[in-house]
Amino acid sequence: MCLAVPGRVVGIEERDGTRMAQVDFGGVVKDVCLAYLPEIEVGDYAIVHVGFALQRLDEESARATLELFEQLGVLEEEFGDAWGRAAAEAGRAVAAEEGAR
Repeated sequence: MCLAVPGRVVGIEERDGTRMAQVDFGGVVKDVCLAYLPEIEVGDYAIVHVGFALQRLDEESARATLELFEQLGVLEEEFGDAWGRAAAEAGRAVAAEEGAR
């Protein structure tokens, strides 16, 4: 199975004429190509598949998706323990934020 996973853009740079981003998936940071989303900025969330940002989305949707993936066990199945832990931490962060409101 291949997943498109939401992540937060934490840095952007140009490499060899291609706009690239560092995307944080709840603690796991990967390099991602922004060719399909030239308007995305640092702080935005995007759906990423095989190293390409495909669609911009809001933070609430990104966190909800990561939490659902974690509940289903698909992040750990697809990417190993680091992805499952990252999703769990993202879910706990959302719960802590909601409790503070």
